[in-house]
Amino acid sequence: MNRQHLGGSPRIRRSALAATAALAVVAGVAGAAPVSSPAAAAAKAGTPTLRLLTATDSVTLDRWRGEEGVYLDLGTYVAVEGAPLEFEVKRASYKEPVVAKQIIRNGKKTTARTLPEGTVKDFSGLTDFLQVTIADASGAPVTQVSETFCPNNASGRIHPDAPATSKYPESCPTNPFTLGSVWGVENGWASNTNLGYYSKPVDLSPGEYTATVSVKKNYRDLFGMKDEQKTVKLTVREIGEDDEGGAGAVGLRGSGSSGAAAPADHASMADHAGMTDHSGMTGAKGVKGAKGDTGAGTGGHGAGHHYLPDRGADAPAPPALPNALLADGKSARSLHLGDGPGHTDGSRIAPALQAAPKRPTGPARVPDVPKPDLRSLPAYDIAISDGEEGDTPGKDYMVFSANVWNAGPAPLVVDGFRSPGKDLMDAYQYFYDADGKQVGYSPSGTMEWDPRAGHEHWHFTDFASYRLLSADQKEIVRSGKEAFCLANTDAIDYTVKNANWHPENTDLSTACGVKSSISVREVLDVGSGDTYTQYLPGQSFDVTDLPNGTYYIQVIANPEKRLHETSVDNNVALRKVTLSGKPGARKAVAAPYDLIDVP
Repeated sequence: MNRQHLGGSPRIRRSALAATAALAVVAGVAGAAPVSSPAAAAAKAGTPTLRLLTATDSVTLDRWRGEEGVYLDLGTYVAVEGAPLEFEVKRASYKEPVVAKQIIRNGKKTTARTLPEGTVKDFSGLTDFLQVTIADASGAPVTQVSETFCPNNASGRIHPDAPATSKYPESCPTNPFTLGSVWGVENGWASNTNLGYYSKPVDLSPGEYTATVSVKKNYRDLFGMKDEQKTVKLTVREIGEDDEGGAGAVGLRGSGSSGAAAPADHASMADHAGMTDHSGMTGAKGVKGAKGDTGAGTGGHGAGHHYLPDRGADAPAPPALPNALLADGKSARSLHLGDGPGHTDGSRIAPALQAAPKRPTGPARVPDVPKPDLRSLPAYDIAISDGEEGDTPGKDYMVFSANVWNAGPAPLVVDGFRSPGKDLMDAYQYFYDADGKQVGYSPSGTMEWDPRAGHEHWHFTDFASYRLLSADQKEIVRSGKEAFCLANTDAIDYTVKNANWHPENTDLSTACGVKSSISVREVLDVGSGDTYTQYLPGQSFDVTDLPNGTYYIQVIANPEKRLHETSVDNNVALRKVTLSGKPGARKAVAAPYDLIDVP
């Protein structure tokens, strides 16, 4: 399956971090929380009141031995009262910059104000929103950092009359080809200001510190926030795998070590890190260090398979980094991405979406109702690899990531029905009217059981095709990867009509069935895309014997046109690549795609 769950993806399940953080918010302000919002009057104008608050006055952060530093989850939040805080973030095309607008709703009237230039650079959040200053025990400044704020971050209610659930997406997307996003904090909710494992660690030695946190002046002026600072006593302690309190000691601990925690234990962060993303994007895909496996992945510790913590509900929203870049800015191009022996590509157990109770009967019919619109995105995370362990030595493979997304206005719904004893299902695409009633179906190929370790689920065949073209755009190499387990791994454009901000199947653990399944439903929701990392021989391109020069990676959605769509005119995407170097030391450099300049 070799899927890398990246970029942005929405956090669909409230995780241990998010849930506990939410409780920490409530606990931290419960004594002061009124029965109703004190800024209720502001709701008449639809303008939210924002304030910075802390869930606890002291935290203990664990620095794992051998790591670069600690992640500054200080338990600080942006609280929103009086009205929701909402933004629409879009770019008209890849030739245009990202523009953010604050959406203000006053009854039936909706207005939008464009945020000043420089407020957003991408889809990761409000740039340089927060300033954190760290001083040592003597009061001497040690370091100062700026942090981006993702409104879709881990959050919770601060008032008992606040909405029970948030309508906004969970996490800010980081797929480099994201087109549109929606950010928001509900009225009476507060959102964590820290990006957790998606932020860059801060190099702090074990000891006692004081952290001073404030919102930068341009944002205070923009949102009418008070000029105030929050101070948090910070203890940094160094621990290892065998130290007392090691397992389960990762992340934020409030006074008495009862505050919000990061993933349940150190091993689970390494083995099951993670949108998503949501952002948004963005279960994490495996990242195994090449050439000795030194644990280069930000979610990994020590030897073995490691994971980028970029998709799961366990962590807050990711920053604006290309999907296969590590949080410290180092490229993962030399790493092996995707599934492999001993690990799967989902960090959580996704609910198996309910297939139709029985195989459809009667004549197939494709009614005149809304249909999905599958669109290919240009390839990215392009690099040269020597393949996985056990592969033929001396080979050069061009690896890459590719995404096909659904621009809607209807979801892609495919059910597979099995003949007993067969490792093959007949697949059908379903169509629905405006009320959600099924009004037709069409045969759409097959689903096949993939028994390989790290896969072990049902693949829908012929969903996409990948080809390497010559400079004159003639086919040279075709990837053998054409069967997929569909999942909403990346939030590509949540501003399109009927976009689902809370898709269910965002990873692959059970979402695509098990060996004993008699039927399976696979869904690609409106606004979301499905990213695969092609890194295994047969999926990547063998370029060992190809001359240096210009090539194109072609991504084709619905190659056999077995699926019925709104349009098939946008199913193909090309990315120009230059191949250079000597055999065994080849390089692949991708040309910028309009304003998108990622590997």
